[in-house]
Amino acid sequence: MSVATRQMHLGVFVLGAGNHSAGWRWEGAAVSNNDLAVIQEIARIAERGKFDLLFVSDGLDYEPGDLPSFMCRFEPTSLISALSAHTSRLGLGATVSTSFTEPYNVARLFASIDHVSQGRAAWNVVTSSRPKAALNFSLDRQMDHELRYQRAEEFVDVVKGLWDCWEDGALVADKASGVYIDDSKIRPLDHKGRFFQVKGPMSIARCPQGHPVIIQAGGSPSGLELAARTADVVFSVVLELDSAKKAYADLKGRMAKYGRAPEQLSVLPGVMPVIGRTEAEAKDKLDRLQSWLTPTNALTLVTGRIGYDVSGYPLDGPVPPPPPSEGGRTFHRVLYDMARRQNMTLREPLQPYCRGARPLGHLRHPNWDCRHP
Repeated sequence: MSVATRQMHLGVFVLGAGNHSAGWRWEGAAVSNNDLAVIQEIARIAERGKFDLLFVSDGLDYEPGDLPSFMCRFEPTSLISALSAHTSRLGLGATVSTSFTEPYNVARLFASIDHVSQGRAAWNVVTSSRPKAALNFSLDRQMDHELRYQRAEEFVDVVKGLWDCWEDGALVADKASGVYIDDSKIRPLDHKGRFFQVKGPMSIARCPQGHPVIIQAGGSPSGLELAARTADVVFSVVLELDSAKKAYADLKGRMAKYGRAPEQLSVLPGVMPVIGRTEAEAKDKLDRLQSWLTPTNALTLVTGRIGYDVSGYPLDGPVPPPPPSEGGRTFHRVLYDMARRQNMTLREPLQPYCRGARPLGHLRHPNWDCRHP
C-alpha cells in the first residue's frame, strides 16, 4: 500500500509594522500599516517565494501601548480583495469575528472575495474577547466565553449553509435558450436557530472553491471543538515540542465524532525567524530589537497577547497565574505552564511574546499551490 506524500507549505502572517513590537524602528523597515504598496510587495515576494498563504488579522478596538502593527491597519477583507489583483496563486486569508456581525454578511463577503480571487479566499473564524471591542458595537460588555463559542458554532453552520444554497452549474447563461439561472439548483436555507434566522439563498453564485477555506485558532475546549468540526486549518501557539504533540493529538482526536478524517485538518505552528549570516549575527539583531523595549510597553504587549493583566508585576518576579476564569484558554495557559515548569521570571517568557511568533506551516488546498506551473 502506498503512503500518501505529505508536503509542507508556507504561509506568512502580514503585520505592516513588523511582528516584533520594535521592528518598525529597524533601518529601512516599514513604519505604516496603511501603506498598500508595502503590503502589495510583501504579497508579490511571498508568491514568488512559493508561499501558499498570506494572512491578515484584525482588531476591533484601540489599545494604547499595543503592538504597533495592531494599532493602525486596514480592514482585512478590503485588503485581501485589493491584494487579489496583484497575485494569481497566493491564498488570501482574513479575520472576521463572529461576535459583531451576521452570517449572511460574512458568507456573501467571502463568496465575493473567492470569485474576485478565482478561488483563493480563506476566512479566519474568531470570537472577540477584548472588552473594549464590545463598546464599539452598541454593547455594554463582552459576551461570556462559552456564549461566544455557542454563537460561533451556529454562525459557521449558517455561513457554510449559505455557500451550499447554490449548486455547481446553477448559473447557466445560455444565450440560445435565454436561460440565465437554473432555479432547480438553488434552494433557500430556512435556518432558524438560537442566535440567527436566515432565509437564504444569497444573491451570488457558488464559490469557485465551493467553500472558502476555514481557519481557526481557538485553543480552549470550545475552540478545539469548533476547529475539529469545521476548520480546514488551525493556527497553533504552543511553544514546546511535548506540548505541541499533546495539543496536536487532542485536536485530531476530536475529529472522528464529526465524521472527519485527521488529514482533513492541517495545523500551522507559529514561528518568527530572525535572520543572520551566522547564529551570532541573528542573536545580535534580536538583542538590538529587545533593547528597544521598555518594561512598560513590553508588559502592555504581553497583557494584550495572553489576555490577563500582568502590567503591575515586576519583570524579575515570577509569572502570575491566569485568573481562574481564564484558566482554560490556550494562549494564557501555555505561557504560564511553560514558565512554571522552567521557573521563569516574567522577563523570560516575555521574550517569545514580544517577538510575536506567527503561523507558518501546512496547507492542503491545491488552488493555492504556487508550485503549479
